[in-house]
Amino acid sequence: MTRPRPGRPAQLDRERIVDAALSEGNLDTLTMRELAARLGVTHGALYRWVANRDALFDLISEVVLERVLPAEGPPRRSWRPWLAQVAWAMHDQFLAVPGYATRLSRPHRHNADSFGKLRSQVVAAFTNAGVPPELAEQSWYIFITCTVSWLAVRENPLDLGPDAPRFELFLDTLLRGLPAREPG
Repeated sequence: MTRPRPGRPAQLDRERIVDAALSEGNLDTLTMRELAARLGVTHGALYRWVANRDALFDLISEVVLERVLPAEGPPRRSWRPWLAQVAWAMHDQFLAVPGYATRLSRPHRHNADSFGKLRSQVVAAFTNAGVPPELAEQSWYIFITCTVSWLAVRENPLDLGPDAPRFELFLDTLLRGLPAREPG
């Protein structure tokens, strides 16, 4: 077994950092020191790759949202099945990373690139179906805030009653209410 040379940090890359961050424990409480220890590097070596916790979450968001978006973009007309697929992928990917939905639900700067891709595809799904651009944008806001908030509550259960919240009921209700329409 070869040992790394003393003082020389192990090789790091995007996938290794994200895999280590997602590997165990609650992402919401993960510290950079804990992550460096998981990677077997000094926290200084880790900071050469990610400047701070926000940059780490940006990197994680890029990977998680790549997993959420279907390879094929939104269809020309029927947005509901496509958006349901996106929502279920968010459900599966976000809840697979303890603390991720909770972190997203809090006010903070989000990764413009990864969330921008998700936003543009969701807005395109609505506009492809004939929804005016302004209402397609409002539909995006409704979709993302409702879905992320529901998933955050799922991660941090509120005592709302004896029955567990069911995502399929939430999603069906949300999709029946979309797209946004002008009042009256």
